[in-house]
Amino acid sequence: MPVQKAEAASAPVKKAAQKQVAKDVRKAKPATRTPRKAVASITAVAAKPTFGQLYGLHDAADPLDLKSSVALVMDQDTNEVLFAKNSQAVLPIASITKLMTALVVVEAGQSLDEKLTISDEDIDTEKRTHSRLVVGTTLTRGEMMHLALMSSENRAANALGRHYPGGLETFVAAMNQKAQALGMVDTHYVEPTGLSSRNQSSARDLAALVKVAHEFPLLRELSTSREHQVALGRRQVQFHSTNGLLSSKSWDIGLQKTGFINEAGRCLVMQARMAGRKVIMVLLDSTGKYSRIGDAERVRKWVLSNPAVLSQPLKAVL
Repeated sequence: MPVQKAEAASAPVKKAAQKQVAKDVRKAKPATRTPRKAVASITAVAAKPTFGQLYGLHDAADPLDLKSSVALVMDQDTNEVLFAKNSQAVLPIASITKLMTALVVVEAGQSLDEKLTISDEDIDTEKRTHSRLVVGTTLTRGEMMHLALMSSENRAANALGRHYPGGLETFVAAMNQKAQALGMVDTHYVEPTGLSSRNQSSARDLAALVKVAHEFPLLRELSTSREHQVALGRRQVQFHSTNGLLSSKSWDIGLQKTGFINEAGRCLVMQARMAGRKVIMVLLDSTGKYSRIGDAERVRKWVLSNPAVLSQPLKAVL
């Protein structure tokens, strides 16, 4: 019994002590708590630098104050360079790759009506990107090309390469052979989607690619399509273009392709009419989400507001 009484008597003491400790802790918290902003800055992970940033290409100033570290504006008919900035730098080109993918398919004369099926081989294991084209999805070659050019669908692009005579390895070899035939000496492909940073080229090479691709009505039509609906099983699914400039009345775009992976930054190639002139534009390694669009607008306004550009090209850092 005495023991029991002693234990019972100590319970209020313990509770009082616990309350006091809790009170002391509450008082101490405001002084020791890390501010939310500080926590955010501590936990934030620095963005992975692009190749252009690693090479110091963004340090080059230019008259148009472009956010892209690489740029080239060229007259399509005369090949006259109107504007150039780091145009010979060789960088990852992301989904600009898909323009060569489509060109090789078209030149091979493969049936656009043939049904192709997405398989496990088309799943992105490089960047683990998402796709609405689940394994087992069957579309025509034409639809796969449409989604690859318009919506930059990676699985569609890979499926195009897989269904080439000889398979994916032969297809990539054909991409590199075509690049060599076009004089694209700075260009090398390792796969058909652009997910690999080893797919690399220069602005000068890509301008040559755009010029040739523009000769094919199908590539012009599919790349400038703003939206397209396809049947995925029992559902009708709407896909949209990755290039918002196609919706602008200020632009007359004949061919385009966007691209993005962390190593490449935001990329854009286009053929467009400006001031009565057919112009090819290449913008690589833009680091802001919308900055490649802003750069394209800067170039367009510069061309329209400076008639002298027709006779006196502006060259920045070559």
